[in-house]
Amino acid sequence: MSTSTSRPRRAVKFGIAVPQIGASWNEVLEFAEAADRLGFDSLWAVDHFFGVPDPTVPIFEGWTEIAAIAGVTRSIRLGHLVLCVGYRQPSLVAKMAATLDHVSSGRFVLGLGAGWYDAEFKAYGFTFPPIGTRLRQLDETAAIIRRLWTEEPVSYFGEQFHVEDAYCRPRPVQQPYPPILIGGSGERVLLKLVAEHADVWNNLGLAHRDLPRKLEKLRQHCDSLKRDFDAIEISQQTLGAIGSSESEARAASERVRAELPFLAGGEDLIIAGTPGECIERVRRTVEMGATTLIMSFGRRPRLEALELFAREVIPAFR
Repeated sequence: MSTSTSRPRRAVKFGIAVPQIGASWNEVLEFAEAADRLGFDSLWAVDHFFGVPDPTVPIFEGWTEIAAIAGVTRSIRLGHLVLCVGYRQPSLVAKMAATLDHVSSGRFVLGLGAGWYDAEFKAYGFTFPPIGTRLRQLDETAAIIRRLWTEEPVSYFGEQFHVEDAYCRPRPVQQPYPPILIGGSGERVLLKLVAEHADVWNNLGLAHRDLPRKLEKLRQHCDSLKRDFDAIEISQQTLGAIGSSESEARAASERVRAELPFLAGGEDLIIAGTPGECIERVRRTVEMGATTLIMSFGRRPRLEALELFAREVIPAFR
């Protein structure tokens, strides 16, 4: 039996990446308000300090951006895909996240990742350790944050981080705490950390085609830790492109693939095409085991594309 058919049926959730690189603040606000109004489930920012791969392209800092967006939206959930654990102490992240959960009236999702962009680490003066160390940082970060949200005082002395008699008040609005998303595709260590700590796992766009195999690995980790595999939300990062005609859809798809090639884990899998084609591609990804899609419609997406997707595609999965 495939991984997807063994999971309970859920309504598909649709997340969307906020324009962040090369966009103006007015464009960001207009996009966020539209996504909220149109019924997208979540809105996400990246945690980068300069453009990828071009460091000269302007980019807004993700935490500040999401905090500001929380003040102009009402129902859409908000988070980062994903916060790099090497940039902030876990105790500080716990406090910032608890505050942002209040600012957003309980809509915050804490996205965490090990970090990968070594040029950015070096440019901003952060140490870029080997991947094994970064994964240990991710492990300890998730453990410390969960304890700070549920216990007090908290003392934790790990290899990477420590806190001593720490408090986090006020506690987050969401109880027992905001959902924790862990992003990445490593099967041996990262998926074990997902099984241990996460409420949501986000698979990288480049690994889209490998989703069923990785879900089997995640299930094995859950079994070994006695964690309920079906309690974990499965999120697939991907591209989004839509047009009302075949020619419009083709042009939109070519543009977004050229802008964000690292998110395209197979041209036949990205959510692109006419509304009918997008519906079929969403269904295919759901059959692979995803319960959520987090899409990027490009650097500066047209609001008309969001409106068309919300009107013609999302209702097919409600």
